[in-house]
Amino acid sequence: MSEPAANVFTEPHALSPAQKLFMWLSGVSIASLLIGDVIGIKLFRIPLGFTLPLPGGSTDSIVHTCGMLTFPITFLITDLVNEFYGKRAARRLAIISFSMSLFAFVFINIGLAMPFLDADFNISPAAFNMVFGSAKVMFVASLTAYLIGNFCDIAVFGAFKRLTGDRFIWLRATGSTVISQMLDSLVVTYLAFSLGRRLFADGAVPMGTSEVFKTAATGYLLKFVIAIAMTPVIYLGHRIIKRWLGMTPAAQ
Repeated sequence: MSEPAANVFTEPHALSPAQKLFMWLSGVSIASLLIGDVIGIKLFRIPLGFTLPLPGGSTDSIVHTCGMLTFPITFLITDLVNEFYGKRAARRLAIISFSMSLFAFVFINIGLAMPFLDADFNISPAAFNMVFGSAKVMFVASLTAYLIGNFCDIAVFGAFKRLTGDRFIWLRATGSTVISQMLDSLVVTYLAFSLGRRLFADGAVPMGTSEVFKTAATGYLLKFVIAIAMTPVIYLGHRIIKRWLGMTPAAQ
């Protein structure tokens, strides 16, 4: 009689390559959304060197929230998930990301409510509240914009894919992002820096209507350029997933 085989460790619920990929894409998407929610309270300005006519008046610079540095990543991942896992998976990812941001939002508010330790080595309550108290309005604004923008992206992506089949990846990926980020820019700018400050941020000066349109428009221009620049990344991701993992695009 042969000797019994040595015990070999096996994972009872081992993930397939496609499941592992979805897990990593979800993690990056959630992290990008959370980072954007936290750093989004800061506005940046990039001089253009020329005057650009825009709704609400002309501008000579790009002004937008730092949250837009990571938000394009969420749209890129949404497009890849939509392409290979389908629109239901893309919606599921959007809901998971939204839920985790709400989870973070709850604990930010708990942290704000915790009693303060009066010590020289501790951060001042004013500094802590200035950052995370302001972030509360940004969280609500960015999450609202995220849901609106992502569900728009998923719908437009699906419509383009039904029209073109597996051709013109750039059209459904870049096209859906360009359209959805227009909504995202306008919603997050208005809610975070105008309406949100009027309703909830005591002492914070709200943006005027013209500044809202200028900030949203200049931010959208930057997002538009980023979306175009990320088109090769979409093709690279498509190639890697299709060739290395053997996955085929999902039907819409």
